[in-house]
Amino acid sequence: MEAPPDNDVLWARSLHFTHRDGSPALQGVSLGVREGEILAVSGPRGSGKTALLRCLSGLTPAQRGEVWFNSAPVHTMGPMTRERLRRDRFGWIDPAPVLVPELNAWENAALPLMLRGTGRRRARTAALEWLERLDIGDRTRRRPHELTQSERQRVCIARALAPAPSVLFADEPTAPLHRADRGHVLRTLTTAARSHGITVVLATHDTDTAALADRTVTLLDGRRVNTVHLPPMADPEGRTACSLSV
Repeated sequence: MEAPPDNDVLWARSLHFTHRDGSPALQGVSLGVREGEILAVSGPRGSGKTALLRCLSGLTPAQRGEVWFNSAPVHTMGPMTRERLRRDRFGWIDPAPVLVPELNAWENAALPLMLRGTGRRRARTAALEWLERLDIGDRTRRRPHELTQSERQRVCIARALAPAPSVLFADEPTAPLHRADRGHVLRTLTTAARSHGITVVLATHDTDTAALADRTVTLLDGRRVNTVHLPPMADPEGRTACSLSV
């Protein structure tokens, strides 16, 4: 078993995963993510982006292949060890906000810190700082049912960032946001990640979102693809055209 390169905080080799209905989600995907890098995983819906993030994070073990985090083999870890890894080192943002209905906004954002054993006052301070950055500092005492869909998603983003994870997995994190809000929230997320040295793996089908990343990996039908832009060529009528080879 070959260990990953030293400069890759996250490394995967030949990941395979098949859905319960028999359809392939990942077909031999390999990649490395450098420490502090923001990596966009792009591709159309159904291309395997979510399956890749779930396998990389240990949320769903790949059926074949290897996943390494800081030279530790995630693919051989038991369920409890993977759970501790996700709690202590990883952050996750879903495309739809899921919050604890009995807790207010700042308590939801502080929850991962308190589950780690962080004191309530310190956890509250960290949560409030992120809620303020995400422009919902005036909604901190509201329960989820009192918040809009967009506000609930901002709480989820604050919840993922407050513990300062080593790696943040973001699966279409701005999907519930209004278009006018997406740019601001994404810039806040990426700026915070760079300033705190957080590695980000960001799944998106939106080219504007992918453009904020340091590098982009593209999936199509569960495989990595490379797009090659060929030089312009003239058609039979003398007009110039460009072709793409995938």
